[in-house]
Amino acid sequence: MLAALLLTVAAPVSAATGPLTVAAARMAQVGRWQGKLEYRDYQADRWFGLPVTVEVRDGGDGVALLRVADFDDGPKVGAVRITTASMLLADGARESSVSLRKGRDVELSTARLSLREGATGPANWTLVSEETGRDDDRPARIRVTTARAGDQMVALKEVDFTDDAAEAWLVRNRTTLRRLGD
Repeated sequence: MLAALLLTVAAPVSAATGPLTVAAARMAQVGRWQGKLEYRDYQADRWFGLPVTVEVRDGGDGVALLRVADFDDGPKVGAVRITTASMLLADGARESSVSLRKGRDVELSTARLSLREGATGPANWTLVSEETGRDDDRPARIRVTTARAGDQMVALKEVDFTDDAAEAWLVRNRTTLRRLGD
């Protein structure tokens, strides 16, 4: 199912509504979602899955989003809340974000956004976010591919570590969500 969502190619948006924009795809994430967060632990080389709830709110200005994700990371860590505020920049192709998580430093980032061909409307699209940052305490190129098909949304995070000579994208985590409502 993950591959089908990420590779969906459909008919173009009708001329009456015009092509879907990056801004519209971002705003189509607004709502309450529930699902599973799976992440790869590099040291153990294993996948771990956790139930997750996500709420995305419209900042009210057409460019800002507030995302709150909650999950339980087990007896050692406990309940985790990640709060992210993001804003689409004036060029309509970059997004700046700040992420907050108890016990961690604030994360600031700016990513380039692009829509893959095949979007048919606000409930059927694939949005790719690419940035340079850090993952697993290493410098990396980071790519998050978010695909929405109806009431399902999958975000796949991949990293390419830049402190080695190889260009190798590794899957870091994925979130599979089902829309619960507004």
